[in-house]
Amino acid sequence: MYFFKSIFDDVRIAQCTFQKYSITKRLVIGSFFSCMAAVLQSFGGFLPGIGYLISPLATAPILICSMFSFPIGAMAYLLTNALLFILQPSELLVFPFTTGLLGIGAGAAFLFFKKRLSIIAASGTALTLGIMILLYLFHFPVLGPVASDSFSINTAGSIFIFAFFYSLLWVEIGLFFFKKISAIIPS
Repeated sequence: MYFFKSIFDDVRIAQCTFQKYSITKRLVIGSFFSCMAAVLQSFGGFLPGIGYLISPLATAPILICSMFSFPIGAMAYLLTNALLFILQPSELLVFPFTTGLLGIGAGAAFLFFKKRLSIIAASGTALTLGIMILLYLFHFPVLGPVASDSFSINTAGSIFIFAFFYSLLWVEIGLFFFKKISAIIPS
């Protein structure tokens, strides 16, 4: 079945190739992905309306960078947070707990799991936890008027179902772009 198909080998080959690069080249690639993520996330504040459709794309650079190397992906995640502090501080609560957390969570899942379903479930769980921390701990209305800031099992279940399908979408997008980018990388 499609969800139980192993995708570990494709990612592992590209990770081994990426590890052959010098540390300077890996840091530059991670910094480039971090800058892309910061600019994409900032669109929500720079262009209200259409920018909110562009800002979720900030997941892609963090996800792809984490798929190549989790330590470099974690560095890109932290660097993106620092850049957002300078560029668009209003996005600083949203990125670390939603967009960026999904990217780094899916990247970690690619490191630990082999099957597509377990990768999607792990990244969906990370996104669910991030949304619930924003919603219930910080009382930040990340979902707008759809969910109140008082805990509800129905709301938590709905958030997990949404996060699972959203993670499915991002894992497939990440794999598509990862294959395209890893084809460009010389061995």
